[in-house]
Amino acid sequence: MKKKIAILGSTGSIGKSCVDILRNDKKNFEVILLTANKNYKELYKQSKLLNVKNLIIIDKEGFNFLKKKNKKLNIYNDYKCLDKILKKKIDYTMSSITGLDGLKPTLNIIEKTKTIAIANKESIICAWNLIQEKLIKFKTEFIPIDSEHFSIWSLINNQKKENIEKIYITASGGPFIDLPNKKFDKIKLSDALKHPSWRMGKKITIDSATLMNKVFEVIEAKNIFNINYKKISILTHPKSYVHAIVKFENGLTKILAHDPDMKIPIYNSLYSPEKKNYKSKSLNFEILNQLNLKKVDLIKFPLVKILDNLPKYPSLYETALITINDYLVHKFLAKEINFKKLTKLINKISNLKEFQKFKKIKPKNVDDIYRLREYVSSKMNSFSI
Repeated sequence: MKKKIAILGSTGSIGKSCVDILRNDKKNFEVILLTANKNYKELYKQSKLLNVKNLIIIDKEGFNFLKKKNKKLNIYNDYKCLDKILKKKIDYTMSSITGLDGLKPTLNIIEKTKTIAIANKESIICAWNLIQEKLIKFKTEFIPIDSEHFSIWSLINNQKKENIEKIYITASGGPFIDLPNKKFDKIKLSDALKHPSWRMGKKITIDSATLMNKVFEVIEAKNIFNINYKKISILTHPKSYVHAIVKFENGLTKILAHDPDMKIPIYNSLYSPEKKNYKSKSLNFEILNQLNLKKVDLIKFPLVKILDNLPKYPSLYETALITINDYLVHKFLAKEINFKKLTKLINKISNLKEFQKFKKIKPKNVDDIYRLREYVSSKMNSFSI
């Protein structure tokens, strides 16, 4: 029987990779739903490629275009229609909408799917307690899709957290891993967007250059695996071949390595728990013999120090931190601040008392998170940056 699939955010990089895999195996998969924010042309192309009848497009222009384009398709403009589209639990959902806009759809579809693979890091960082409640309530299996978290998930393999001594997440270090500190004043936007290993959107590429993406990934790991921050460390690894290392209390250490290709965790999540061959490259012994794993240079990447003062339990502060970072990264992308000022301002503003107070407040619902995002955004607009 074919697995029934939904892809939230199918026109983004993760969504496209998922579509690419599914197009080559229509015998085993039937895609029920595809969604996008604005890219209606790509969404329509995907619907024809995979023969998908149900589409959600948030952009009004795109919605009107698709309604006229093909009368046989079921076109919707928001996620309130999930009850109409998914009348029974489907087998698998890929949630890959970027940003906090992906939170509500992610929470809403959990009850409609047997397995949810989440690539939306903001949801896991800001609302893990809300996600976990729904996963338990509706008996939905969760699979993390970030290469680091998928690797940890694979290595732990249902072992108790008490058996884990240390988790290491690797970071490529972005384009500036070998740049001398004295040259950071001269970094241009074009330099920051030249990631040596991964092809990603502009925003996440900048987060990789500052290593803020690793701060977020440590928060994700703490939430997903319910493990203390002290047991999680970041190691720089420019080749992005090793994605995670787990040291267990019994003396064993497991390392997971694969090419820097997001199709590998996506592919394995789609076929889980089955084992299906993936045509990958041969093991690269040249890289394995020169892993070049190092502790993070905190002078070069000062944002990693944010991890020293994060709350132990889920709080609204994580939403404030994401909103502050998003705002300032967009300022950098608009060339309104330079790279060094970007990192300084993230550190400075995230340490202000008016944001630190949210460390003591747990998100009770989605509205708490969205209200705080609006509050922090308005505060950021009032600052002289």
